[in-house]
Amino acid sequence: MQKTLIISTGGTFNKIYDPVAGDLVIDTHSHAVKEIASKWLCEFELINIIGKDSLDMTNQDRLELLSVVTQTRHEHIIIIHGTDTIHVTAEYLADAEIDKKIILTGAMVPYCIDPVEATANLSSAFGYMEMLEEHGIYIAMHGLFGTHEKIIKEKSRGKFIRK
Repeated sequence: MQKTLIISTGGTFNKIYDPVAGDLVIDTHSHAVKEIASKWLCEFELINIIGKDSLDMTNQDRLELLSVVTQTRHEHIIIIHGTDTIHVTAEYLADAEIDKKIILTGAMVPYCIDPVEATANLSSAFGYMEMLEEHGIYIAMHGLFGTHEKIIKEKSRGKFIRK
């Protein structure tokens, strides 16, 4: 089993309640990701970058992500990303024609509020990574897995669907 790099960019997955601000904020240390990933026997490395809600991500942020992805020696990469613009980042990475296996995943409900969705999505990404035969950009959400063009967020239904 090859070591997997997890790149955590923020998103709802990593939001926690800040009692001082009285709001949900991004946990830039990704405690939820560490807690879930540490339950598996697989080896992983975690990098925290950007630390934003995906609606606040810019092309400069995506360029930073692309830089990390292309410069790492890892060929298996899971990216924790906000669900509102996960498709934008997936397309951005696909346009760069990266020769690695990359799966983007996230959660629509913060792990700290209900850990089920985040746990299921990240664990699915781990499982799908082991099955992948071809390099490419994939999305794993709500029990679905496929290339980034095939899995989309259906906002009106509040879930991801196969296109």
